[in-house]
Amino acid sequence: MAKKGQEKNTANKAKHSKLIAQKKNKQKSKSEERKARLKAIVELAKAKKDTSENG
Repeated sequence: MAKKGQEKNTANKAKHSKLIAQKKNKQKSKSEERKARLKAIVELAKAKKDTSENG
């Protein structure tokens, strides 16, 4: 038989989904920022290496 009355846990499930999505987005942005910083460092190192070899 179908349940009668108010649906169970819908507010908690929605809140949980929102918080989990927020956490995943935060981790993703941190990862992207880290990759960008590392890429900049590598490019800087390559530039210094090129100038030292040529100069």
